[in-house]
Amino acid sequence: MFWRKSEKNKFYILGEEIKVNRSFSSYNIEKDPILRCRARIALPILAVAIAYLIIATKTFMVCWQGYTPQKETVDEDDLPQVQINNPISRADILDRNGAILATSLPTVNLYANPDKIKNKVEAATKLSELIPDMLYEDILAKLSLKKNFVYVKRNLSLAQKYQIYALGIEGLGFEDMEKRVYPHKNLFAHILGKTNVDNIGIAGLEKELNERLTTSDLPLRLSIDAGVQDTIREKLSAAVAKFNAIGASAILIDVNTGEVLAMLSLPDFDPNSNSVPDERALFNFTTKGLYEPGSVLKIFNAAMGLESGKIKLTDKFDATKPLKLRYNTIKDYRGENRWLDLQEILIYSSNIGSAQIALKVGKNTQRNFLKSLGLFDTVEGFEVTEKAHPSLPKRWGEETTATVAYGYGISVTPLHLISAFSAVVNGGIYHTPTLLKRDTPQEGRKVMSLNTSKKMRQLLRGVVVKGSGKRANVAGYEVAGKTGTAQKLVNGRYIDKKVMTSFMATFPVSNPKYALFLMMDEPKASKETFGFATSGWNTVPTAGEIITAIAPQLNVQANYDINDKREKLIEASYYRD
Repeated sequence: MFWRKSEKNKFYILGEEIKVNRSFSSYNIEKDPILRCRARIALPILAVAIAYLIIATKTFMVCWQGYTPQKETVDEDDLPQVQINNPISRADILDRNGAILATSLPTVNLYANPDKIKNKVEAATKLSELIPDMLYEDILAKLSLKKNFVYVKRNLSLAQKYQIYALGIEGLGFEDMEKRVYPHKNLFAHILGKTNVDNIGIAGLEKELNERLTTSDLPLRLSIDAGVQDTIREKLSAAVAKFNAIGASAILIDVNTGEVLAMLSLPDFDPNSNSVPDERALFNFTTKGLYEPGSVLKIFNAAMGLESGKIKLTDKFDATKPLKLRYNTIKDYRGENRWLDLQEILIYSSNIGSAQIALKVGKNTQRNFLKSLGLFDTVEGFEVTEKAHPSLPKRWGEETTATVAYGYGISVTPLHLISAFSAVVNGGIYHTPTLLKRDTPQEGRKVMSLNTSKKMRQLLRGVVVKGSGKRANVAGYEVAGKTGTAQKLVNGRYIDKKVMTSFMATFPVSNPKYALFLMMDEPKASKETFGFATSGWNTVPTAGEIITAIAPQLNVQANYDINDKREKLIEASYYRD
């Protein structure tokens, strides 16, 4: 507190003695700190209020008027375009579900100019340490050649490239390449084939569709199902070992589209390996293996008879004795020695009855019918290089007409047989088989009536229920089919103990979706087969195991309510064909 001199008895509050004389000419209100503070605070408050007002207005418009602010769109053509070079020039191959069957990986080829390498011994020593699968002597031999260019090693990894580059050896160079890789090894060997060291297709689909695979970046999608293919190979390989066969083949096809879901030939090979497989392993029997199919061909003989109108289901044929022709006498294997109807001719696989059907129909009708099923021509358009043309007799007389009726005198491939069989059971439509997945169904050729097809399904079901195909009668899947056992022709003579057994099947027969063909080359008899090597003892039970395994994979619903009349076991039904 301070005292005023004039009023000593009065007290002043602290600071009260300081007076501002606003009348002074030197006073400026803008310099008043209090007023300046108020002015600064007002501006932010006003800005916040305006912002809230804008937000509230837009919120109201969105809620009540559906208003949304328009955004400027940018034309893709106005965006900067970036060109990316694909280092891989060969397209991938996929199965129907997108699994990779073949792909290409970047790799490097090491080459040398021997004239520029000063110390060849030292260079070979260092390279042998980084390329363990090459001998030092082999490397030195290449570096010592009197050439200005030589490949030292193909398909090096990128890591090896950098290691060799770090050596700083003058005269070495690298060539960027790609290597074809087959992740499933042997599984698709005869479908895919392989490429050579220059990544050019030299077999199978890789060769047949080489241009497509090298001119498009889009993967090639096949109709093949990798899981089903693996299952069939496992079962077929086990059967080959069990029956001591020298080979086997199998095809699974969609009867309504012609799409091949599985196809394999044993023995096979690993296309990733640089070693040269033996000739049999390289041979694709499914598309190139010509053979006389034997009784499997009775399927088409019966269908021909029905389609011609000259044969009825109730017709009976004399099989009491051999059928004598001018140059040939036809016999049945363990024949019934009685009159047989069409169903029994297939169940007992009567050669005599089949020959009589063909002779009654006539050779011209027989030839025309078999030709319409594609059995006289190469399967054109099928996407592998290895395809065979059927072997046909030069003269087609009475003898040929009779023998062809039960599967001799004409040689075809498994691909021919299953394609024709599909038409027999699918309603009479022939579809050209394909390895490519079809997004839209392809139109086929009408080769027989729906009525004939329905009758054939009934007849073929009888073979599996009561005949030689009984061991393929998988519960719930309505399997129908026909067996075949044919003697092999060796040096112009048929050999009894060397046979090729076949089984053709479809399922489910009430609404056919798939056809399966199996073939075994020279299966051996054993104690388990009671000394028999015919189809009923090897390909039939193998087919049963395969269908049991793959039907769930194919999403085929089992029908266990089927009431087949189980007739008593027909004598020797397992081994007759």
